[in-house]
Amino acid sequence: MSKENRHFANFNPNFWGDIFLSSPAEMMLKLMYNTFTILKRFKQVRRMLGISTDKPYQNLDIIDAIQRLGVAYHFEKEIQDAFHIIYYHHCNNTQIDDDLYSTASVRFRLLREHGFDVCCEMFNKFIDEKGKFKESLISDVKGMLELYEAAHFQLHGETILEEALAFTVFHLMSAETTMDYSLSTQIANARKLPLRKSLPRVLASQRLIALLCPL
Repeated sequence: MSKENRHFANFNPNFWGDIFLSSPAEMMLKLMYNTFTILKRFKQVRRMLGISTDKPYQNLDIIDAIQRLGVAYHFEKEIQDAFHIIYYHHCNNTQIDDDLYSTASVRFRLLREHGFDVCCEMFNKFIDEKGKFKESLISDVKGMLELYEAAHFQLHGETILEEALAFTVFHLMSAETTMDYSLSTQIANARKLPLRKSLPRVLASQRLIALLCPL
């Protein structure tokens, strides 16, 4: 009787790995470890939000990041406390660097988003003698992206934010094809669905993809 030659299929590795081969005890230990790690990270974030009231604008990036990741509800009190300090410094014109126009945009957007009364005239410092946004801003693509997002929080009659939106849309369209994958993806996502119109879950998934796949 002749032997039958059988070919073994060359299957790709299982996407799930050996997760379903683990015992319930092992899976529980992994879950407990991951939970402990997350809780430890949460404590670190709370500590970061609570320090250095002399440089409150440093908290803007932290608040923006945890909002985009969809975990801001864990830090509601800390965020509100941080915003009251940020707003105090904003109203008293302290700790403001005129060159950081991306930071100005983030500050404006987050304060308005959280119900604080912020005047759009803070963007006048980025206007040239001809009444247009300075051409030097074009090279700061991340800054333009932040200004684009801030402009969507405009109120009726705020001409400078209408001009900011037109300015950033035009130049971001040009920049989208020349930037690296991560930044061009952020631009494309923002143009399709700006932060003000984004659902938290969609925003969180986009942020995770950007963090996990930076190239």
